[in-house]
Formats: sequence, C-alpha cells, structure tokens
Amino acid sequence: MRVFSMPILMTMLVWLAAPNAWAAKSDGAPAATPVVVAEARVQPLSERVEALGTLQANESVAITSKVTETISVVHFDDNQRVRAGDPLVEMTSAEEHALLEEANVRAREAERQYNRVRSLVTQRSASESLLDERKRDLDTARALLVAIESRVADRFIKAPFDGVLGLRTVSQGALVEPGDLITTLDDDRLMKLDFSVPSVHLASLQPGLGIEATSSAFGEQVFRGVVRGVDSRIDPVTRSVRVRAILPNPDFRLKPGLLMRVVLLLDPREALMVPEAAVLHRGQEHFVLRVQESEAGLTAERTQIHIGTRIPGWVEVRDGLAPGERVVTEGQEKVRPGQPIRFISSPGATNASSAPQTDTTPDPIP
Repeated sequence: MRVFSMPILMTMLVWLAAPNAWAAKSDGAPAATPVVVAEARVQPLSERVEALGTLQANESVAITSKVTETISVVHFDDNQRVRAGDPLVEMTSAEEHALLEEANVRAREAERQYNRVRSLVTQRSASESLLDERKRDLDTARALLVAIESRVADRFIKAPFDGVLGLRTVSQGALVEPGDLITTLDDDRLMKLDFSVPSVHLASLQPGLGIEATSSAFGEQVFRGVVRGVDSRIDPVTRSVRVRAILPNPDFRLKPGLLMRVVLLLDPREALMVPEAAVLHRGQEHFVLRVQESEAGLTAERTQIHIGTRIPGWVEVRDGLAPGERVVTEGQEKVRPGQPIRFISSPGATNASSAPQTDTTPDPIP
C-alpha cells in the first residue's frame, strides 16, 4: 500500500476542490449560468387544416350551337379575351333574314289595319268585333316577328360575359349541330377553389375564413383567399363537407382544373406564443423556465403551462404565462432553481424579435 506524505496529500485535496472554487465568485456565491431567452408575445394564430382542392373559373361555359347550320364567319381566335356581347360566330342566315323582313311587313300592315278600324269604331262606322279581329291579327304578326328574330339570334353567337376563350374547335364553312362544342369561355378574374374538410370542423366553418393555397406549378408561391360558402350536405361516405373559397387572379396565372394544396385557417385569434425550444415536457405536463428578477439578480423558475396549437417553431400558451414574460430557450439543462443566470445571444437561437408567420389576414376580394 502506497503512503503519501502530508504535503502531497494536501496538494491533491486542493486540486480536487479547484472546480468548485472556480465555479464560485470571490464572495462565495455561485457563478451565473449563461442562457438564451425569448419573450412571450401575442401573435395572430389560427388552426391549420390541410386539404387538396381543384380550381374552377368563377364563371365557365361551353359555347355550343343551338341549331344545325353552316358557320359563315368566325370572329375569335384561341385564348382571346372578350367582353360580354362581343360576337364570336356567325352562321348562315339568309333564309331567316328573308323571313324576318316578311314578318316585319306583315306586322306593319297588321298595325295599319288595326289603327284604321279603331278610328272607324270611334266614328261608329265599324263594329267592335271587326276591331277585335284586327287586334288578333296584329298580335299574331308581332308574335311571328319575335319568333323569326329569335331564329336569327340563334345564328349569331355572342360572349355571355367577360372572360378568356379556350381553343377554337371549328372553322369557317363547318357544319355544326346542336351541342357541338365551338369553344369555352371562362371568367378567370376570380377563381373558385373547392376542397373537402372533415365534418369535425363543421362548427368552425363559416364564410370569410382565410385560406392559403400552393401548387407544384408555381413552386412555393402562396395564393391567399377567403371562404365563400360551405355545402349544405355532408358526404355520408367520407364524413367530409365541401368548402368553396375564392382566390383573386389579377395576373391570370391560375387556370381551371389546377390541383392546389390548401391550408384552411380556422378559429383566427390573438394568442400568446413562445418558441418551441422553451417548452419542457414531463409525461402529459408541460413546463417553461420563466425568468424572474429579484434583489439577488436574475433567476429561472420552473413554471407549468397549458399549451394549445403548435406551428413550426412556436407553441401557443393558453395558461401559465403572461405577455412580455421571458423564458429560457437554450441552456435549460444547466439551470438549477434559484441559481443566478445571465443572458447571452446565440446565432442559432430563436430570439424575442422573431415572430411566427401566422398572418391570417386574407387578401381582399374585388
């Protein structure tokens, strides 16, 4: 057995006690533990429900023929933008215009006969029954004139509303029949986005809620809109309800039929948020290290909180903290109750000036 002399033994004891001596201040108090802190802030927040949806034009129609006739003039080209009432297609209508002229002549003659007999009846030179016959002839002639005008209008197709035309599928001289597609017309200034939401969210669904939509066609660009309506029926198979949102499309980039990834922002509110790194977990309980100021300096107290919604990097605190209170986000494992702490900055830390991206204000819909 090796025996140490007294001087050597004292030197070893001093060396073993050195860390504790270095960890203390000159007055005997423990050194402050360096930590990174963040401030609990009130931020806009909402529940995020994800879904897939399909775009539709606000108004959409297939331009077809009502009659069997030959196309005489085509007034449009592919993807042309038109306004309501612009001519699209004229069909051969020589016979109908001749009948229209004949109907106009008959109507004018019937009106003259009616006026002549009415003046005779006023002079008691004609019977009331004759006046009734002339009135019947006049009404018949006018009805025939309206019918012929309708036949002429059926051969002159106009745009029913403002929008963009699709591809032209006919040519001058082609024979078209009722139902034959000539082109399509979409009002794409606003776009409808239909998607399904689980019925468990039914109580929170209402017009005016914000949505965020993205598509692979446009990378990470986010299109924002608002919910216009909720279907009156729930699908008995999927137990989901159909929701329709409206997206502005000022640059006409969005096209009908495009698949969109949708995030529905339910229950928009102002919530108290802290960085996710500040929350400690023990079973079903959640804690934070809250910074306290006292005469002895800054310390951190373990405080139980009740959390709510989580978003990337942030957690909602529903109870246990007040706005403006500071919590430790880095260095929790080194902190002991009552032990002094000091603040440091960390390039990778989430600081108090950072705010979660939870803007739920939808873009205005014209």
